[in-house]
Amino acid sequence: MINKKINKTQLCGAAGITTNAMVNLGRDYTVPLEALEKICETLNLLLLTCCINNLLMLKENDVRFIGHMIM
Repeated sequence: MINKKINKTQLCGAAGITTNAMVNLGRDYTVPLEALEKICETLNLLLLTCCINNLLMLKENDVRFIGHMIM
């Protein structure tokens, strides 16, 4: 995102997600998969390759946000 000069607030607007969803990602809280899908679709439109694997890390019976794609 830094190369495309877009910040988290702009990404929220472009993806059509709430800022609360973005805050929840950063705090390792629950976020709907729909929000993650919208983030990936938006990043792909910006020519930044994104798939759900870029946003999630699976651990034993737990899913956590990696965050490197949208920080």
